[in-house]
Amino acid sequence: MNMQYEPRTAWRIALLLLAFMMANFVDKIVVGMLAVPIMNELNISPAQFGVIGSSFFWLFSLGGIAGGFLSNRVAARWLLLVMALSWAVCQIPLVFSTSVAVFVAARITLGLTEGPAYPVAIHAVYKWFPPGKRILPVSLIGAGAALGLLIAGVTVPLITLHWGWRANFLVLLVAGLTWSAVWLMFGREGTIDDTPAAAVARAHVPYRRLLTDPTVLASMLMQFVSYWAIVLIFTWLPAYFQNGLGYDALTSGRLYALAIMFGIPVSLTVSLVVQRLIARGVPSRFARGWTAAACQVLGGTMFICLVIPGISLVVREVAVICVIAFGTFSYAMCPAILDEVTPFGQRGAMLAIGNSIASLAGVIAPILTGRLVEAGSASSGYEQGFVLCGALLVAGSAVGVAFINPARSLRRLGGESANDATGAMPAGGSTTR
Repeated sequence: MNMQYEPRTAWRIALLLLAFMMANFVDKIVVGMLAVPIMNELNISPAQFGVIGSSFFWLFSLGGIAGGFLSNRVAARWLLLVMALSWAVCQIPLVFSTSVAVFVAARITLGLTEGPAYPVAIHAVYKWFPPGKRILPVSLIGAGAALGLLIAGVTVPLITLHWGWRANFLVLLVAGLTWSAVWLMFGREGTIDDTPAAAVARAHVPYRRLLTDPTVLASMLMQFVSYWAIVLIFTWLPAYFQNGLGYDALTSGRLYALAIMFGIPVSLTVSLVVQRLIARGVPSRFARGWTAAACQVLGGTMFICLVIPGISLVVREVAVICVIAFGTFSYAMCPAILDEVTPFGQRGAMLAIGNSIASLAGVIAPILTGRLVEAGSASSGYEQGFVLCGALLVAGSAVGVAFINPARSLRRLGGESANDATGAMPAGGSTTR
């Protein structure tokens, strides 16, 4: 079996998976971007709209865990194709229906099929990159979330203005089918780590031991609060610009896109710094864990700053940029921490479990924030939701600093990684962790 690292092919796969995640997050945010026209046309309250936003996540965890275990047995290439086709089909009811029940049913189904997307994409890209080179491609795939939000921020208001809000779902249908066709032609399954040596290096560990390990629990908590911020960004931030700050749909979309445009390079730069720290032998506890925690503290603080009365739009925009760049950083970094302490044969399942636990934030955050918005006045309800999110980011980071320690967890779980918890390749260039 070919185990050679092929940079050109590997990066082609990474770029295709970047597009996959972009589509994934446009699917997630499109309803949030259309919150105002949907609430107006369907004559529903913010609390009812919060239920629509939350419904996407009702079966998200179930789909994520099921897909993760499947990824241990089924080629990621085919799982990704089936998911993309399913997303396209789920857009069809939203093009025509005026029923809240149909909206909820379509979003539940979409959430079920999107649950495994991120962990399976990460699992797929890991098969193309050796351990010491994984942080940047994984961060790039994670940036697909921000790029998807950027595209949505620019295009959704324009599409809505010219063709109506339902046209956005038709565009997503075509985009999903197009990506599926391209993936069918160029998508391939990687082979790095698929060796007997990898299995010997890390024998199977009972899931009850993995799921009670302090590093695993702390990294999952950090991913949970990071996902809370992501959900708030794509569900309620566009409506905050419109209803909370009083901007029209086009201006709100541009402000939203501008924040994401600046946030993406900042996030990728931090990822590159982490990869260089790992290459220089800095322990993963500090390079990955503490960096992710510091980023979340900064992002959380900026979220809390949005509640300060009288601050200018420029300051608010800078705060939102920091939230997007730093507050969501653990979403990309925590899978690398889980990968470090998980045997190869269980990686797909553990990544899916971590992502599924994080996605529970998607069930809670939209509904809770919707109730705060409905109970508040003007921007105050939104800002109360932002303060709550900021506090969760700071608290989660404190737990991460205290308990994330991959080297200690590897000793506890009876394994050793190829990078000895630093990410550096061992002598002889083995690709095992």
